[in-house]
Amino acid sequence: MLDIRDLHVSVKGTPVLKGIDLHVRPGETFILFGPNGSGKTTLLMTLMGFAGYEVTQGQIIYKGTDITNAPMYERARLGIGMSFQRPPTIHGLPTGKLVELCGRGRELDVKGMARKVHFDHFLDRDVNAGFSGGEIKRSELLQLMAQKPDLLLFDEPESGVDLENMALVGKTVRFLLDGMPERCCATLAQREKVRSTSGLIITHTGHILEYVNAHRGQVMYQGKLCCEARPREILDHIATHGYQECLRCLTGDMLGKIAEAPLK
Repeated sequence: MLDIRDLHVSVKGTPVLKGIDLHVRPGETFILFGPNGSGKTTLLMTLMGFAGYEVTQGQIIYKGTDITNAPMYERARLGIGMSFQRPPTIHGLPTGKLVELCGRGRELDVKGMARKVHFDHFLDRDVNAGFSGGEIKRSELLQLMAQKPDLLLFDEPESGVDLENMALVGKTVRFLLDGMPERCCATLAQREKVRSTSGLIITHTGHILEYVNAHRGQVMYQGKLCCEARPREILDHIATHGYQECLRCLTGDMLGKIAEAPLK
């Protein structure tokens, strides 16, 4: 589904991502951990094609197509969707109209979809105007429900969400990724066999793991990836040792590569 190869990205001339190699298989959910300022959001913004994120080296391959230099609208049409941590307010555009636009001409039961995320009373309000953190997240999820992307990018879905909204957000994220209610299949293995939607989720707290079936995870630290393992194992390790342990891991890996390199 997604193949990122030796990706280097600079923002305003400053290198942020420094050689990212990451792949997400069809039907797989990948969790990306990391402290604030480590480059996680930069990665998602680059994948979505935002201006200001300059790819200086490497490739982004989506479904076998090189989209490294593709415009944002083309990536969205190809089936990539994103839920933002801090989406903008858009005055003059009702949320319901934006949801319709996300449907790309398909007939949608917008009110019915909105009821699923307790958002039917907000459709006439301008996008994110005066919305709380939980309301913004529900608006973002409603837009993704309308778009129905094959690859879902989530930038800290827990951010700014209280406990009551977290349960709704978490269950909706799981629904978007699984593509069907859990009762449709008897076992997790059966659900994963028919699932084709992939997800890349950034998390700082790990709360989203209470709701989604995540397969693999890694830690991003200072613009580099390390420590691939099962997401819950990574979360437990971070809770015990903190992110500083990842710096030792990265430093040790770099020293090992230097020691193995042939002399010139």
